[in-house]
Amino acid sequence: MSFVKWNPRPRTRIRDFMLKLLPVPSTHPSVIIKNQHTYMGEVAETDEYFRSEIALLNYSDATLKSPFSPLCILIHQEGHTSASESDPSPISQHQQDQHPKDAWLPITESRNGNAYFAAFHILNSNIGFQALMLPVAFPTLGWAWGSVCLSVAFVWQLYAIFLLVQLHESVPGIRYSRYLFLAMAAFGKRLGKVAALFPVMYLSGGSCVMLIITGGGTMKLLFKTLCDSERCNAHSPSGAEWFLVFTCVAILIAQLPNLNSMAAVSLVGAVTAITYCTLFWALSVKKGRPNDISYSPSLSQHSTPVAKIGDILNAVGIIMLSFRGHNLLLEIQGTLPSNLDDKTSKGPMRRGVSISYILISMCVFPLAIAGFWAYGNQINDGGLFTSFPIFHKKQVTKFSMGAIYVLVIIHCLSSYQIYGMPVFDNLEIKYTSIKNRKCPRWVRTCFRLFFGGLTFFIAVTFPFLPSLGALLGSFTLVPLTYAYPCFMWLSLKKPQRGGAVWCFNLALGSLGMLLSALLVAAAIRNLVDKGLTANFFKP
Repeated sequence: MSFVKWNPRPRTRIRDFMLKLLPVPSTHPSVIIKNQHTYMGEVAETDEYFRSEIALLNYSDATLKSPFSPLCILIHQEGHTSASESDPSPISQHQQDQHPKDAWLPITESRNGNAYFAAFHILNSNIGFQALMLPVAFPTLGWAWGSVCLSVAFVWQLYAIFLLVQLHESVPGIRYSRYLFLAMAAFGKRLGKVAALFPVMYLSGGSCVMLIITGGGTMKLLFKTLCDSERCNAHSPSGAEWFLVFTCVAILIAQLPNLNSMAAVSLVGAVTAITYCTLFWALSVKKGRPNDISYSPSLSQHSTPVAKIGDILNAVGIIMLSFRGHNLLLEIQGTLPSNLDDKTSKGPMRRGVSISYILISMCVFPLAIAGFWAYGNQINDGGLFTSFPIFHKKQVTKFSMGAIYVLVIIHCLSSYQIYGMPVFDNLEIKYTSIKNRKCPRWVRTCFRLFFGGLTFFIAVTFPFLPSLGALLGSFTLVPLTYAYPCFMWLSLKKPQRGGAVWCFNLALGSLGMLLSALLVAAAIRNLVDKGLTANFFKP
């Protein structure tokens, strides 16, 4: 195949050139972008070549090339449509049907979900051990400001969720079933990658590493709780061995083919998460408060203003980071059916979000308020997960404590599946882009084994990663959860400039980016002040 060097020219000249090459209606211009210098080869005589290498964005975002591949995206419509350039017709039924390549990928392989399945996935991914940290923020903020910050953060992230639900099918004929592709459509291909690629990948793969560290560590605690004799302690498996046990079980469950097939796993994860969250705050209240408890703000009068501001920001960061899972919302909505016309996925998804967040609110608010009431300023830095066994070890039986640990382990295993799904999907997008065929079962298994091995290696190498959670979360989760949805709404929906909606979303998104920068600075200061125990390869 011969190649002709294509020099950079204005966008209109590129579009005119492509329109001469391809029989594409004027309503869907073809644009090729590949850095600043693009090399074009001969155009194949059939459309099969384009199906194998180019993202058919008109039908679905699922056919975009992997984010890890060079940025080369062509918007192209197949030639058998009856639309003419002078009189474009509405979206055809062929466009409303699922494109064949969607059925090759684990996120969009099955679109037979419903509102209840969506609620299971949201509960499984959005409730986590981060919520057990909420009482730690209240000694700094106090009752009043702690409750206000928690309420504002809850409403803010819920508003961002409903923006994402609306943006999933914001453009006729296109479903944005992946957060990264929505960011690329809103901000542009290059800026979208820069802004969203690392946060999305960290919040997927990094969360799986955190789950291995938490789940493996909880397995170790369960073993010590049920078998605390000297003989058991002498033969106790190491932390790395517990990590390996957790990873093996997680990868075994991960062999389920697609996200929709994991609804039962997410249901189990949702039930266990709600159960152990309820047990932690209910038992903390029932067992009574420790002696000499205090509820006065823990800010020292002798601290410098910078230290006080840093402590306040760290407390606000704990609250903001307790809400997660927004990077998976579009993927979950991608499992719901839609004909892109009169019956979209927005209605079922809104019902799923409403159901799940009623239950989430019944978990996070009692955890924060009852947890602070039970322990006050004596709450441990590890939150309820470590404070409860410390203060009530003699009041709780081994069976009760062991049951709570089992619930935490099951939830970590369940959450690993849904957080790993975007990575599985990206690996298979790359494979289908190269091979132009569905990923075989043995290749899919190898991908998931590779991902499991990689996350296990990172967990063993960096077992202190949870200590960096505030820093990394402020850099990734805060903008992706609180800021980007507002900016993407402005870019895609284009409300009246200067209007109330435009000003509100601009202010909210800007505030989210400002808070992200301030929380990063506060997290760095906290690490410098307290230090970091970097126990490499010693979990």
